[in-house]
Amino acid sequence: MASAKFVFALWGARDPLGPALTEACRAAGARGLQVNVADAAVASAMLRLSTFDRPIDAVVCLLLPDDGDRDAMIAAVRASADRCEGWLVEERVPLEPPATEPGERTPGLANIAFLRRPADQHYDEWLECWQVRHTRVAIETQATVGYVQNRVIERVTPDDGGGAGVGEVAAIVEEQFPIDALADPHAFYGTGGDTAELTERVARMMASVATFGAARDLDVVPTSRHRRF
Repeated sequence: MASAKFVFALWGARDPLGPALTEACRAAGARGLQVNVADAAVASAMLRLSTFDRPIDAVVCLLLPDDGDRDAMIAAVRASADRCEGWLVEERVPLEPPATEPGERTPGLANIAFLRRPADQHYDEWLECWQVRHTRVAIETQATVGYVQNRVIERVTPDDGGGAGVGEVAAIVEEQFPIDALADPHAFYGTGGDTAELTERVARMMASVATFGAARDLDVVPTSRHRRF
């Protein structure tokens, strides 16, 4: 049976790794739950950006089959935080993340980026620049060990105006890195201490993200990634 994927951003999250959210999502018929938390393990991250009016505390990803209760699932996630914004997404996985057992934290750092399409860029051009041209650049220039792209299909929660007037979230990307990438640019870009190579990779990456508006108006949330079920 086909499943739809939903991604939620949480502010003021109340025990997102606790049993209440997990069991409520199960009861709604969800077949997969991943929770990413901006916790103490990633507090020293060198890359952290906020365009929302407040930094995101946690990100919840859910898989819901066609016979699941979408309204109950959304209500369960919204009840777990002071504020919640959610989206139905289409997932693409250019680089499969490391496998973990339910209940385990995935080793390393998981950066989650919320991207917004520039108002003056046609959607098809934006999508081509992001998913077709940039994907290879991102994998070749960074030390990623997992790379998941989520193209937003529709918003599933009300817009509370917390986006500071910069437009709707168009995509949500999760990139996983070795834990040393928290504070070491060479570990982040996989350059092994070669300063010239680091400079070249950063320049190539920045030139690429600028083609689809990801050099501005984005959020990057360093997190610990947990597979719940």
